[in-house]
Amino acid sequence: MVWVLGLTGGIGSGKSAVAERFARHGAAIVDTDEIAHALTAPGGAALPALQAGFGAAIMTKEGALDRAALRRMVFADPAARARLEAILHPMIHREVAMQLSRLVSADFCYGVLVVPLLVETGAYRNQIQRTLVVDCPPELQIARVMARSGLTQAEVEAILAVQASRQQRLACADDVVHNDDGLVVLDAAVAALHDKYMALAIHQKAEADE
Repeated sequence: MVWVLGLTGGIGSGKSAVAERFARHGAAIVDTDEIAHALTAPGGAALPALQAGFGAAIMTKEGALDRAALRRMVFADPAARARLEAILHPMIHREVAMQLSRLVSADFCYGVLVVPLLVETGAYRNQIQRTLVVDCPPELQIARVMARSGLTQAEVEAILAVQASRQQRLACADDVVHNDDGLVVLDAAVAALHDKYMALAIHQKAEADE
């Protein structure tokens, strides 16, 4: 069994930046956001079910998913959000299981499973050994998301409102990396955590080999 870290954090906290740094140290990254994006890309496996569940309003004339239209729909209606999750989550879970199973025979020191809604859904708890939360102040989250996506402050705040609170997320953390003090500090924090996780992964493997 491969030792797996669960990496989570609110939107705009910097999960991708942290995951990239773990990858540089040799960790294998399995990212549920990337999986969801592939499932909903042109020709993606989830598109037929999404169109059947939400109608033509979420599709462009070219047959691609209109992500902005779908986002507006699900954030305005909890029932629509639940319908979206019912379509996507089982597909994502199956792909995560497949990718993690491949790590057993691959040459990776440990795996990092990036799950933005790890705390909210409680999913994947039986597949991870520790939970790392990427943390920063909410006002910094809002500024980052507005800068990268063009969303308004109200739209970003609506997304934050349906995610776990900062306090709830921190309460579930085994480890926390603070991402509000620049990339040099972040590099050092991830390097220290990598050394810690390497030791845990090696210990788990040694016990399994006994």
